[in-house]
Parts: sequence; structure tokens; C-alpha cells
Amino acid sequence: QVHLAESGGGLVQAGGSLKLSCAASERSFREYAMGWFRQAPGREREFVASISRSGDSTAYADNVKGRCTISRDKAGNSVYLQMNSLKLDDTATYYCAARRTSILEYTISYPDSYEYWGQGTQVTVSS
Repeated sequence: QVHLAESGGGLVQAGGSLKLSCAASERSFREYAMGWFRQAPGREREFVASISRSGDSTAYADNVKGRCTISRDKAGNSVYLQMNSLKLDDTATYYCAARRTSILEYTISYPDSYEYWGQGTQVTVSS
């Protein structure tokens, strides 16, 4: 069982930046591909970004590409999401997800493919 804990959310003005963190309890963290998803009220959970086990492969949703960067701490148990030029539409609860995989460069954009989820951290962008 992997426990994921997100942090770093908050209230920010449009155009601002936030860096979300996700700490994993699993010592074999490097065996997991990781992802960030978000869900706004009344909307389905949507893919934001994913990163492979190695950290060398990443994928982004079109609506955050160029504004967000996913990274992972290769020596530790954390994954990050740097978000810049935030927009009102970025307001949502952001979730970290993990999937154990034997494929080193696998990035996953489908939420059903992930095994473990955190509780989420709220990001609110104001005008």
C-alpha cells in the first residue's frame, strides 16, 4: 500500500505560480510512474501531467503544456508540479497518483490506470 500526501496548494492570483508536492510513503518509489490530475466542482477528473519512473519522460495535457512542469526527486520519495501563469480555469483539487510498473519510461495519462491516489490539495486562482 502506497500512501500519497499532496501539499502546496492555496489561493493565488491569476498569472501567479504555485509548486505542488506529493510525498510517497513507499521506499521503492522509483518503481512507480507518477501523475497529477485535477478535478473542479461538477467536472470529471482530468489529466494534468505524468512522469516516468526514471523521470526522463514526461507528458502534459494540452491546456497546461508550457505552463506546468512535472518532476521527481530521484533520490527521495517526492514528485512535484510547478505551475506558472495560472488561470482561473486552473482552479481545482489536485491529486497525485502512482502506478507500479516495470517499464522505465512509461507515462500514464488515464486515471483508471493508476493504483494509488492522494487526498488532494486545493488550488484556487482568483482574478
